Amino acid sequence: MMKRTYILIFSLLFIGYSFGQDVQETYTSTRIINGHSVETLKARILQFRIEHRFGDFAGANGGIQNMFGFDNVADVRFAFEYGVSDKLMLGFGRSKGAGNPYRSLLDGFVKYRFLTQNKEKGIPISLALIECASLTYMKPSMDQSQVAHFPDFAHRLAYSSQINIARKFGERLSLSIMPTYTHRNYVDIDDQNGVFALGSAFAFRLSKEFSLSAEYYHAFNQDGLRANNKNSLGIAFEWITNGHNFKINFTNSQGFGETQFIPCTYSNWMDGEFRIGFSIARDFKI
Repeated sequence: MMKRTYILIFSLLFIGYSFGQDVQETYTSTRIINGHSVETLKARILQFRIEHRFGDFAGANGGIQNMFGFDNVADVRFAFEYGVSDKLMLGFGRSKGAGNPYRSLLDGFVKYRFLTQNKEKGIPISLALIECASLTYMKPSMDQSQVAHFPDFAHRLAYSSQINIARKFGERLSLSIMPTYTHRNYVDIDDQNGVFALGSAFAFRLSKEFSLSAEYYHAFNQDGLRANNKNSLGIAFEWITNGHNFKINFTNSQGFGETQFIPCTYSNWMDGEFRIGFSIARDFKI
């Protein structure tokens, strides 16, 4: 069933050159929910981002006693991102880290948009390449059996590479597939360094200001990951107003960035282990 779903999405993205169209915004933000979209910032635009994720909404660690997760903070991230050109952007951020076992995280990325969907030029899709890296500067554990012991500096690093493919249908619907490879330099004995995942997403614009989106990443080679690793799933409601992009999301992932939410999601939607989060982005012309 999962393979059929990806084949269907892939086919929809590439169907018919003659139905292509000039596209200004495949997505309304450089992010979908947890992961990147195909969008890049315009040249000389500096964006400041605040991303916040609360505790479990329900389940053993949620419910009314924890105000449905609002009493807890799973993770928080502050970032600056910049459009070098209309197709190239850079970003740098700092997050608290959701643990398991990484905390005190610095992250950076480079995104380049190779293609933009365009009817007149016969280009049916938009395509971007995204390279990300993260570094934990947390104090090392004195327990040498723990991943957080970090024998060498290189063990603090993780990387991801992604090809982001998207297509917009009409004025409202956008679909994406995101083949992604994540590598962590140092993992537990019951884990694996490299993880390949295939992401899929859609966004539906309700109006000029509001839209809905969903995103799912399926991690392969599950037998080599920690036994309790889950696939990342999120849904979101987006509101654009007064120069701000405001997004409320529900996801089972705690951490931010591909090096976190792909190999380090341990919460199960079916057990109520999802959480409310939000992001606020503000652009400045410099």
